[in-house]
Amino acid sequence: KSPDWNTMKFLPRCTALLDPPAADSPASNQSARHPDDEGNPLARSLVAPSYDAVTSAPPCADEVSPVTRYTYILTACAALNSCNLGYDIGVNTDAGVLLQRSMSLTDLQVELFMGSVNFYAMAGALGSGYVSDKYGRRNTFRFAAIGFVIGTLIMAGAPNYCILMIGRVFVGVGIGVGLAIDPIYISEISPASHRGSLVTWSEISTNIGILLGFIASYAFYPVPEETAWRLMFASGGILPLVMIYLSTYVMPESPRWLVKHGYLREAAAVVRRLNVEGFDAAGAVKEIEVSIVQEERALNKLGWGALLAPTPALRAMLIVGVGTAVSQQIVGIDAIQYYLVFILENAGIVARAPQAACLVLLGFLKLFWIVVAGRLFDSKGRRPLMFISLGGMVVALIMLAVADFSQLSGIWSVLGLAIYLSAFSLGMGPGAWLIPSEVFSTAIRAKGMSVATFCNRLTGTFMSSTLLSLASYISFGGVFVLLGLICVCVSIFFYFFLPETKEKKLEDMIKYFCDLTNDKSLIDIEISSPNDLSEDL
Repeated sequence: KSPDWNTMKFLPRCTALLDPPAADSPASNQSARHPDDEGNPLARSLVAPSYDAVTSAPPCADEVSPVTRYTYILTACAALNSCNLGYDIGVNTDAGVLLQRSMSLTDLQVELFMGSVNFYAMAGALGSGYVSDKYGRRNTFRFAAIGFVIGTLIMAGAPNYCILMIGRVFVGVGIGVGLAIDPIYISEISPASHRGSLVTWSEISTNIGILLGFIASYAFYPVPEETAWRLMFASGGILPLVMIYLSTYVMPESPRWLVKHGYLREAAAVVRRLNVEGFDAAGAVKEIEVSIVQEERALNKLGWGALLAPTPALRAMLIVGVGTAVSQQIVGIDAIQYYLVFILENAGIVARAPQAACLVLLGFLKLFWIVVAGRLFDSKGRRPLMFISLGGMVVALIMLAVADFSQLSGIWSVLGLAIYLSAFSLGMGPGAWLIPSEVFSTAIRAKGMSVATFCNRLTGTFMSSTLLSLASYISFGGVFVLLGLICVCVSIFFYFFLPETKEKKLEDMIKYFCDLTNDKSLIDIEISSPNDLSEDL
């Protein structure tokens, strides 16, 4: 029996098991209880996993459901949270240089300041799952925003480097929590047929934040340096304040969280608002209940031990998923973005006005190509765009290296940076998160994505914390040559290991890795029998 046949067979039976109880039954009264109550038996018996664009899809979701205006509004609200990370990258591109001159910082201190945000973001991301499950998605948005506001205010008023780094802790934790909750919330309010495209709004929002950071640099360039970087940091508190307002007065709790904790009537009310008139909200709530049980069964079959000692099929999945996430950072994107002004100064562009203008131009280009990539991934495929992206980055890095070694005009460095950032946004930017979500099976997806995210941030921390020191030894030109060689190695890795995931179902990817490694154990774990699921329900 094929996976599709099994799925089609047992889902109608699961739905039948979840018929609404009689109006006077305890279960019926429970759905109307206050949100502070204990929770129904289903909620108490399950531990919520981490969700992404694939795992959160209800098994019976309508594949052709249209996206309503309300869904677009809520997606935009959630994606706005990702602007905080982008703003931090964008504003520190210029503020890092001003800080170094204002506080007489060493290159090592600047590197620690820049790179530490990724380290603290890892801690925030690890804790976000517990916070979002226990206290809700809306409260998690508020928690992330409050942390970012506190951090930006501490940094803006910091009298010394020590206080500055304390503010960096709050900013990093806020960013990490925000990055984890954005795709969860968006995936839980989106129709299944549009979930992938809507989740990419977070990546677009990050690039909007980078552009806003560059614009802040341009806006404050006439201000004295000692004051300019403080104003730049303080301006970063505006977006989180907007986020606090939106999460309090505009955004509802996600239907999945409400169902998970037993608020069935509240969940049905949110589902009705998210969909067109006449949509079967009660049926959707049933499907969410079924999907929660399905996913929990799959997650419980494979613990963390399976990732530490994986079967051949799981090992192949981890190599592709985690390897792709690490590749995004090892090509140097965070390092180059954080030190753009240092690179421009090295190229001879030393005045603040032209530096700020270059940053704004680069920000617009990066944002444009990330939007284009969102349309091309589904039409052209994942592999072609990843290779085009890496090829463009290699060309750009060669151009940057030649410009540095030959002392060419600064315009050549600006052109090289423009090609590098555009090429990255066309493939490696969004692809590094899309591909892992598509190759990990249900049984390991939450854990696999956690490992991939952790390794991505860890690599970003290392790259952004060592670039200046490395450049002082081998020059910026030498750094560009090294990054170009890394891009070539990543291309070789993708050529041999990266499968095409375009239009592939979960069952297709499981079969691919099982056939590749001649390991059929994963199929047995992923495919549930009707009787097993009936017992759990």
